[in-house]
Amino acid sequence: MSGRVLVIVSGKGGVGKTTLTAHIGAALALRGRKVVAVDADIGLRNLDIAMGLEHRIAHDLVDVVKGRCTVDDATIRDPCIPGLSLIPAPQVREALPIERQEMRGLCLMLREEHDYVLIDSPAGIGEGFRNAVAPADQAIVVATPTEAAVRNADRVIGLIEALGMEQPWLIVNRARPRSRRRRDPLNAQDVVKILSVSLLGIVPEDDQGMLWGGERALANGRPRTPLAPLFHSIAARIDGDKIPIGEPWSDDGLLSRLIKLTSLAADRLIFSTRHRTHES
Repeated sequence: MSGRVLVIVSGKGGVGKTTLTAHIGAALALRGRKVVAVDADIGLRNLDIAMGLEHRIAHDLVDVVKGRCTVDDATIRDPCIPGLSLIPAPQVREALPIERQEMRGLCLMLREEHDYVLIDSPAGIGEGFRNAVAPADQAIVVATPTEAAVRNADRVIGLIEALGMEQPWLIVNRARPRSRRRRDPLNAQDVVKILSVSLLGIVPEDDQGMLWGGERALANGRPRTPLAPLFHSIAARIDGDKIPIGEPWSDDGLLSRLIKLTSLAADRLIFSTRHRTHES
């Protein structure tokens, strides 16, 4: 086995990158793939919360690359989704810095045991970003339909292309239909046109106003995924399936009905019983 290393990046913080990493990892694992998610945001870890695994951490990414523990010691296996696991970041910024060669070495080992290695990169274009993208085959850029997010995403895409990586994918998060954009100057189609990279998916906010990938989606450490079919489609495209990307809204309220019909099933399917394991 020689898996692919995908890094999930954003030029701007707060666009939902970490929550999308969790949902995509779960969806890939539910397709029967072996997936490990690596939190590379040193000192600001949140992927463990998004995956509901925060109470299981004994070792972290820095422990592994500095030789204080084995990869297996730091790997947290998901109790609900077979094939899904996490290597968390340390919670303190005082942890030793990670070198790019150390990240490459770690991912070289992980790709031999997994179909996909998903790296949750720190936001921005600093040293943490450069370390995270160093071992990656391809990047998934997350942007919201705002001028600041698109401008920063464009900068990130330019840096990725300069590194000679495969053309990145784009996920437009927190997209809204025209009737609910309020003062947003951009829509999802504008974002795709400006950034000019392959679209992997459009993730809308739901009709109760919860912004997917936002703070409220992480409430109680239990992400809700009423749009589970959408994440399954994104995972299928990553896996090579040719699935068209359509507008996630329609005039007859299809999105609203989809949320109501799939919310319970999705909760049972993804992250549904996470915190029962805390009692064991």
